[in-house]
Amino acid sequence: MLDLDMGKYAAYVWPAWGISVVVLTALAVRALIAARRWKAELAKLEADKASQS
Repeated sequence: MLDLDMGKYAAYVWPAWGISVVVLTALAVRALIAARRWKAELAKLEADKASQS
């Protein structure tokens, strides 16, 4: 069973977990947004190249 009672350290442990979750989520979202931009840019460049040929 999980023991989530941190005792006197709870004031430090839970905020640290929370900050970690927020930061990791933000990094994942940022990476997904960047990947979509790169994919759109690649499609645009490929379309420009195809129209020039």
